[in-house]
Amino acid sequence: MDDTNPFAPTAALPPTDNPAEPPAAEDTQALPADATASPAVERFKSCRWRATPDVGEFCTHRDVLPFAGKEGFAADSWCPDCSFYKLRRTPKKRERLDFSY
Repeated sequence: MDDTNPFAPTAALPPTDNPAEPPAAEDTQALPADATASPAVERFKSCRWRATPDVGEFCTHRDVLPFAGKEGFAADSWCPDCSFYKLRRTPKKRERLDFSY
């Protein structure tokens, strides 16, 4: 078999003297250095139209939802230039004097 087959079985690791010892650095696969989210994803996460995480990750705006749907939402396709974008803001606690008439 050649090395281009992604479904080829991987070679077994050689036995070590101490099984509690972690494998050498060259045996482990490193995570990619760029593990940060794209600007579109960051913008989507702060958008007021994003659905609550317990419901799912999709845009709830009435003009976007029929086209993007609730499953498989791709922020990179919708959020970079979104004209409906509104930043979520936490409401400030008002003083008691603000309620007087």
